[in-house]
Amino acid sequence: MCLIVFSIDHQPGYRLILAANRDEFYDRPTLALSRWDELPDVYAGRDLEGRGTWLGVSRSRRVAAITNYRDPTSVNADAPSRGLLVSGFLSGSEAPKPTSGGSNTPLTGITVSI
Repeated sequence: MCLIVFSIDHQPGYRLILAANRDEFYDRPTLALSRWDELPDVYAGRDLEGRGTWLGVSRSRRVAAITNYRDPTSVNADAPSRGLLVSGFLSGSEAPKPTSGGSNTPLTGITVSI
């Protein structure tokens, strides 16, 4: 099960504490949190298969995370990676907005500008 946990203004000295797990197929390759070479303002883990991320922050004070949930009847193998929604938000300038994921498989997401 994917989880996102956050705390806002709860711990002195920290405006935001954010944690998430990546409960994906274990053989899917990833990279740990780092600054992205092609998007130097983005700090996130990296899904090497889909090229997106499940959790990240940007220097422009944008935070985004997604979780997935399994619904075998709605999987679209040809859909783009859900993680591209996160990296797109982190590298963009548009306001946070609700999304259903479009043609993507099911997800729950959080996008915030702080």
